[in-house]
Amino acid sequence: MEFERVVRKRRMIRAFKPLPVPEEKVGRIVELAQHYPSAGFSQGMAFIVVTEPERVRRIRELNRLRGDAPVLMVPCVSEKLYHDRYHEPDKIRPNGTEIEWPVPYWYFDAGCASLLVLLAVVDEGLAAYLAGAFRPDLLRKELGIPDDFVPVGVISIGYPDYDRHVPSPSLDRGRRPLSQVVHSQHW
Repeated sequence: MEFERVVRKRRMIRAFKPLPVPEEKVGRIVELAQHYPSAGFSQGMAFIVVTEPERVRRIRELNRLRGDAPVLMVPCVSEKLYHDRYHEPDKIRPNGTEIEWPVPYWYFDAGCASLLVLLAVVDEGLAAYLAGAFRPDLLRKELGIPDDFVPVGVISIGYPDYDRHVPSPSLDRGRRPLSQVVHSQHW
């Protein structure tokens, strides 16, 4: 699918048809997501793909998810891997310290990776929605997530059921005009 069409077609869809998603599609989505930008090429992301119906149901309940997607993807990030990377010879400062982190780039990278998932989903003819990981400790326990990784969201993936989908009332706000979003040369 053409890139502009993928971007414009992407929506948060919360109603899915009761159809399984082929493993090949899920595999292509995850493979593309692995191409997210990564500070220092730290590559601190991991994805947990959940397709077992009972586990999908439990995660949906744990995270209070709406919808009935057959595939859940949980993006996780490790701050530790970023600090480890920035202690390597090509990244550490001459005085032996790592950089000061003006923002937690691991979360920025997680957002980029999650967006790649959302776009790849559309390219595969599927739909998705991203919810925050509202109960990370419960997700960690259910999914066996190591201590140095944090689940940052849950992405529900499946074939869209537009007949049952109810668009969010938030969409009534519309997009902000470009003139309020883009500033040329300075604010």
